Amino acid sequence: MAAKDDPVVIKKYANRRLYNTGTSTYVTLEDLAEMVKRNEEFVVQDAKSGDDITHPVLTQIIFELENKDGQNMLPIPFLRQLIAFYGDQMQAVVPTFLEQSMIAFSKEQERFREQMKSMIGKTPLDIIKVPLPIKALEEQTKRNIEMFQNAMRLFSPFPPSGAVSAAPAKELTAEKPVSTEKSDDLQLLKEQIAAMQRKIESMG
Repeated sequence: MAAKDDPVVIKKYANRRLYNTGTSTYVTLEDLAEMVKRNEEFVVQDAKSGDDITHPVLTQIIFELENKDGQNMLPIPFLRQLIAFYGDQMQAVVPTFLEQSMIAFSKEQERFREQMKSMIGKTPLDIIKVPLPIKALEEQTKRNIEMFQNAMRLFSPFPPSGAVSAAPAKELTAEKPVSTEKSDDLQLLKEQIAAMQRKIESMG
């Protein structure tokens, strides 16, 4: 028997019907979306094989929401960039960056909501004096993007414009310098990701 704090198991059958084993009722994708908004943990399993299919189901929920009028949240440039990362050498870094960025955004969102609640009943002059967290959120987002761009440059096969070295070709193809540079780049990437994690944790 599942423990109280264990995620609710949602069974998906061949006819695409979803069954909530916690409430013993059939549910829809919209019901699952509401569970997500209520911070209710659940996993979706294939009723026949028992495989965890939570990821594709959540992706399907986003697809359904994006196709509703006035619900679009993912801008086209973002979608294009995201698609371009599939199969790229930076693909392994993207999930961590997006996850940590969303965590930071969620924390700032809670602060913003609390601040808006405290503004109820105040005069317009009082509201003007209260510094909104939106600016801080924008600055944090910019820092995250800059850090991610710096990480991507480490793996770029081409040097920045105007930064071509005048070293002899023989020196450029030496195995030892290239290997050392790659090792340093990987270490720097790890340090940047760790720094971003510490910043996000300090915001909490």
